Amino acid sequence: MTKASSQTLQTVKHVDLKKYAGKWYEIASYPQWFQRNCNCTTANYTLTDKGYVIVENQCNKDSVNGKLSSIKGKAFVEENTGNAKLKVQFFWPFKGKYWIIDLANDYSYAVVSNPNKKYLWILCRTPKMNDHTYNQILSRLKEKGFDLSKLKVTKQI
Repeated sequence: MTKASSQTLQTVKHVDLKKYAGKWYEIASYPQWFQRNCNCTTANYTLTDKGYVIVENQCNKDSVNGKLSSIKGKAFVEENTGNAKLKVQFFWPFKGKYWIIDLANDYSYAVVSNPNKKYLWILCRTPKMNDHTYNQILSRLKEKGFDLSKLKVTKQI
């Protein structure tokens, strides 16, 4: 194990949830079983006045024009984390760690993982991300010990 892969994963210092809310397009991710055969994947975050965030993930199955599949869940902010650590729940009672580890100043992109680096999503406000920004993100991920060979680019229209 290299020093980079064993280092403790850090989140961003602070997330303004009002700016973070809205629609995100998945640019690339570590493929997960629950996203099998997904294309055009998006996540939509809606703030509630009940102290949690509604999370709605959607994708087209099997092709960019495939059948729409969606799932809705809730995200709960962990206290004293600057809103950068959340616990997402799609199936009660299970909650997954959702850590925002990179975030553009203008909230145009975000990178999400979890402490053991088994999950990774690169998100953007638009279906396409410019190559320069994408390559900068990849460089920072490599420095943080992520295995970039596991990263799969998501088909978007």
